[in-house]
Amino acid sequence: MSSKGTVLIIDDEVKILELVKSYLEINGYLALCAKNAGEGINIFREYEERKNPVSLILLDLMLPDLTGEELCKKIREISMVPIIMITAKVDEASIIQGLKIGADDYVVKPFSPKQLMARIDAILRRHGNSHSANRQKRSILTYMDLSINTEERTVSRGKEYLNLTKDEYSILELLMSRQAKIFTRDEILNAIKGEDYDVFDRAIDTHIKKLRAKIGDNSKTPKYIDTVYGMGYRLGTVT
Repeated sequence: MSSKGTVLIIDDEVKILELVKSYLEINGYLALCAKNAGEGINIFREYEERKNPVSLILLDLMLPDLTGEELCKKIREISMVPIIMITAKVDEASIIQGLKIGADDYVVKPFSPKQLMARIDAILRRHGNSHSANRQKRSILTYMDLSINTEERTVSRGKEYLNLTKDEYSILELLMSRQAKIFTRDEILNAIKGEDYDVFDRAIDTHIKKLRAKIGDNSKTPKYIDTVYGMGYRLGTVT
């Protein structure tokens, strides 16, 4: 694996994929390629599961199955990975909108590969410095007496370690990563299984019920996981 990081390119133009991949590899990066949004999110999740996460995403706005803006929003629900949008749109409104929904930078087609590499290096340098300074802090998620070590994938309540299934752990980590945010059943399902997982969203209710039992929560008087009727679930309750 490259020592400089892993970059995921999501673009349906083969020539751009090949050109950018070549420049990334010459400059010491591992380059992953996807021709559509579905393939891109699957690769992203695959590398997350390998504990070899993507360092940065180059995201084309015009994809065949989903717009770049929509995919950016989906990624931002589960990760703060740096995103550079690649676009043929040059109007200021499009750029501002992209930055508002979570993009870190914009590159307008046609672009200079050397300039793109410089932007990637600069963003990862800033992100890397911030990550190094906060790595230990961010690897531990806490809420009340619940604690998750995301690097070791362990969960504890007080001094007791809890034995969760893979899906139960993924749900709890998702809820704890953005406390007070209401996650719909579809968002939770997509986060743990991916969009191709064919199951009714009520399966999430079953996972939540079992998770509550293991962490010592009560659905009628919850102190950890709150049911927001008609919407979904969140960590934390409203008093």
